[in-house]
Amino acid sequence: MKEGPVIASVAALLGDPARANILTALMDGRALTVSELAEAAGVTLQTASGHLAKLDAANLLTAEKQGRHRYFRLSGPDVAQVLEALMGLAQRTGATRVRTGPKDAALRSARVCYDHLAGERGVALLKGAQRQGLIEGGQDLALTPKGRTFFADFGIDLARLENGRRPVCRACLDWSERHSHLGGALGAAILSTMIDRQWVRRDAGRVLTFTCEGIEGFDAAFSPS
Repeated sequence: MKEGPVIASVAALLGDPARANILTALMDGRALTVSELAEAAGVTLQTASGHLAKLDAANLLTAEKQGRHRYFRLSGPDVAQVLEALMGLAQRTGATRVRTGPKDAALRSARVCYDHLAGERGVALLKGAQRQGLIEGGQDLALTPKGRTFFADFGIDLARLENGRRPVCRACLDWSERHSHLGGALGAAILSTMIDRQWVRRDAGRVLTFTCEGIEGFDAAFSPS
């Protein structure tokens, strides 16, 4: 099968501003209703429903019904990874607005990329783990023996991650930093653990805010002196 028509069809779906806004709204990993996505896209409910039908048919979304509402989410972390890379491309080629506001600054500091940590903190986490010899590799990341011990002590069940279908470690290009942050099952597990420890709280949209305890814990774990 030729790849060109397939790429073109996906690009056409992503190229519509309303559909792009819908997908971006779902990049924090949560499921949203049609009305919530219509508001995020700035379109009517009827228009949003049409866009969602196209995205669902292309397997970019999954939908589930609960009570009176249908909830939509991205079909997988690979969709979020493509969107993150496209944001980086837009940033690099000057396709975004020049002036940035407080929300942009917060997103650049720490945000959710589907289910793992992105932004300055996300990139710092991966670089710190690599510097300490916990993770090795460039695009093809892998845990080292030292890393296995470290993350097991951090409270992560590595055996469960390794028995899953998702890659344990995956480099995900960060749109704002233009370096990779840590995706994959391990990246998701680290963020989940940090939220459980109350190092991080989820704010509006994709923004993550580190608590004072979280900053200390994060720096001690991934930026040791």
